Amino acid sequence: MEGPTPVSALIHAATMVTAGVFLLIRGSFLFEHAPNVLFFISIVGAVTAVFAATSGLFQNDIKRIIAYSTCSQLGYMIFACGLSNYQVGFFHLSNHAFFKALLFLGAGSVIHAIADEQDIRKMGGFKNLLPFAYAVFLIGSLALIGFPFLSGFYSKDIILENAYAHYNTVGVYIFWLGLIGAMCTAFYSIRLLLLVFLTNTRIYRIVMLNIHEGHFGIFVPLFCLAIFSIFSGYMSADFFTGFGTDYWNNVIFIIPQNYFLYDIEFIEFYKGLPLIFVFIGVIGAILCCSIFNKLFYKFKLNTKFRLVYNFLSKKWYFDRIYNELIGQKLLNFSYYFAYKNLDRGFIEMFGPTSITNILYSGTMLFKDIQSGYLYHYLNLFIFGVCGLILFTLFFSIFINKLVYLLIVVCMLALSESAHFYLTEF
Repeated sequence: MEGPTPVSALIHAATMVTAGVFLLIRGSFLFEHAPNVLFFISIVGAVTAVFAATSGLFQNDIKRIIAYSTCSQLGYMIFACGLSNYQVGFFHLSNHAFFKALLFLGAGSVIHAIADEQDIRKMGGFKNLLPFAYAVFLIGSLALIGFPFLSGFYSKDIILENAYAHYNTVGVYIFWLGLIGAMCTAFYSIRLLLLVFLTNTRIYRIVMLNIHEGHFGIFVPLFCLAIFSIFSGYMSADFFTGFGTDYWNNVIFIIPQNYFLYDIEFIEFYKGLPLIFVFIGVIGAILCCSIFNKLFYKFKLNTKFRLVYNFLSKKWYFDRIYNELIGQKLLNFSYYFAYKNLDRGFIEMFGPTSITNILYSGTMLFKDIQSGYLYHYLNLFIFGVCGLILFTLFFSIFINKLVYLLIVVCMLALSESAHFYLTEF
């Protein structure tokens, strides 16, 4: 999380990491004829949503928490596409662009205000010190968790309802995974709000004396993004997902038997479950991080819960597994094979090292010849002249024999040609 927050907002909100979702949408005409691929996409998306949401539960870097929420929301978009809800996936992508950019830029405003500190354990009490940052962060967090009538509510709710509307094992499985992801999202979003803005401050005195809001150039984009985070879902729901909308034209292809968008109107009890799970996550965050904060801290010291806490905060140990079982093995293989045996072995033996050793040995030989005695130089001169004479004689004899051989070959060739000419004519 070392990148600048404007770069993070651009990459995480609407460009690089969401490009795969756009690719799935544009390739709908291919995926619709491959049901096994759609099944795989939906399962991977649902598992990703839960994995990223649980990994962000106990993170302490303010930008890392928002980054894990990006991975979780990408999981929602992916499994929406896997269930042939391409227009709904894009709807969530467009809403996500606004509130995720708002969160990243709001985090940048907070980081800038407190001397580039990103650890939320060293923050707190910023509600009155940074009221504008608190307001935009509150709007972005509520939109992220799917609070009613904000932008995230419309897209996330329709994704989960459509998953259950498939009325099959995969749809119900993905529906419940999505509910767990929504609950975890609500937990870490409210936890972030509480530890940064609403609890007692934990910053240093010198930072407290110099804390300040951003300048006008920070206010304008945050205000615009906050407006879109509130109204974009309501204003564009029918535009993207309404019946009879001509926005998509021929861009999206869906086989009729895979279209279940109209079935969500017949779900009764399950329509309210996403909101119930969101409130469970909100209440859990308030209890653990505010009301029963000390009790929760003692609970974290428990050996069994600490295993779960470390498992989630260490991202399910995926980094450790990857580094130790894959990355380190590849590094060792490349070191012993490519570096020691190939680069420093074979190539050096027949390449630079060999040439260097030959040149060094030759120079040492010529160095020993330069003894400084006149009779040594005279002997070398005599040997050199004799060698030159022998070489010249041998070379001249060789040249003469070669010339004779060429003359004989030419005469034979001419005689064969003459014999052929006479026999033919």
